[in-house]
Amino acid sequence: MYKTMRMSLSDLARQTQFIDGVGQAELVASGKVSASELLEAAIERYSAYNPSINAINITWLEHARELAKKFKPSTDKKFGGVPFVLKDLGAPYAGQHMSNGNIALKNSNYIAPANSNLVQKFIDSGLITFGRTNSPEFGSVPVTEPLAWGPTRNPFDVNRTSGGSSGGSAAAVAAGIVPMAHASDGGGSIRIPAACCGLVGLKTSQGRISLAPFGDEANFSVQFAVTRTVRDAAALLDAVHGPGVGDRVIAPAPTRPYADEVGADPGKLRIGFIDHHITGGTIDKECVDAVRDTCKLLESLGHHVENTWPQALENADFSGKFTAMWSTNMSVGLNTLAQMLGRAVSEGDVELMNWTMAQYAKSKTATDYAQAVYTSMIFRRALQQWWADGFDLLITPTTSQLPLPIGTIRNMPEDPMGALRIAGDWIPLTPPFNTSGQPAINVPLQWTSDGIPVGVQIVAAYGREDLLIRVASQLEIAQPWAHHTPTL
Repeated sequence: MYKTMRMSLSDLARQTQFIDGVGQAELVASGKVSASELLEAAIERYSAYNPSINAINITWLEHARELAKKFKPSTDKKFGGVPFVLKDLGAPYAGQHMSNGNIALKNSNYIAPANSNLVQKFIDSGLITFGRTNSPEFGSVPVTEPLAWGPTRNPFDVNRTSGGSSGGSAAAVAAGIVPMAHASDGGGSIRIPAACCGLVGLKTSQGRISLAPFGDEANFSVQFAVTRTVRDAAALLDAVHGPGVGDRVIAPAPTRPYADEVGADPGKLRIGFIDHHITGGTIDKECVDAVRDTCKLLESLGHHVENTWPQALENADFSGKFTAMWSTNMSVGLNTLAQMLGRAVSEGDVELMNWTMAQYAKSKTATDYAQAVYTSMIFRRALQQWWADGFDLLITPTTSQLPLPIGTIRNMPEDPMGALRIAGDWIPLTPPFNTSGQPAINVPLQWTSDGIPVGVQIVAAYGREDLLIRVASQLEIAQPWAHHTPTL
């Protein structure tokens, strides 16, 4: 298929559109295509599809082209020559613009002075990064509709959200612009967009990937990626995991490469599930059916499935404590914004819901915050105990409803915190595992009759990404999802 002067750019763009990152790297390593050709194919798809979905908001195409021209194929680089994009949030790339979804940073043309550790590892793995993907301002809500850049739309239905906060990354991968993209997750922000866009979304354990030198592994958020395949998630995790200088939390090292877990027998596992809304909110039938169908598939693969779940998930105090800490993070984030802008931050610099959250945090005392941290610690131990008592995995809906219509979660002057309540009803089962620090993965096993993805979340004990990869791979083989692609 690939020959000298292989094919026209448009043909190459179509031929490579839905090949995963491992596959694209193999094409470069074998000499069948060059890094420059792969990059130009990705840029061609970006030009064709991005106007419809608004996934990528910042580009540095000439810089990427220079990198691709200089690239020499090497089997030492896991993703040598593969095109890639970074989320526009907390992933500084030296010399390039970053806005964190904020209009003041966008307008000031803030330029990152240095790479983060993770960005450097992406570079070292051979990825050719050519831009950034849209994110809600500071990643504060589970949809991607910042005032600074406008909404990112779901490639499977442009009237629906692609999720958030990594919604731009998920839309770019679902559309086939790139095979995988950087993402982060502080309350579900890898898993939710993966669910909305029919992708693999692995939230790693706290401390699995260093957030140095700017982040804190002991907080809610982790950084990794969204991918089309399980093998991409495993291979990329091999490339980027490990501690950095001064990390406060370090996950236990794997016993072998994560890539070796793809296709490995997970054994007979003890699995529980929850198929209802834990706070009594609305849950779509498709989300319930997705959990039950996944459990049936797991049983057919030889696993033992029980109708049980950690009772700690139904702790009525959790949501309030999470909001208190989330708001405090926002207040600290505005202090960081002031440093980046080189001036004080005013109300007009920040979206209403985020300004309101920061002010809410300022109304609390140090004791209030310490009490929230203490309560979260009790919750974390209670939640993890279920796995310590002998269960291997928990199956849940990733979201309680199908991808929401654009504009459902928005700034509401009459109720500035209302967006958070809507968000909490939509994603009750992702934030708990940011508090507990456990790894969780969205698998795109289920789709509605009209082609909308339905997310299923699988949660393992702390440090057990290896088990998630084994089981996700087993499910991918048993019920493949690669043929589900959007028509744009």
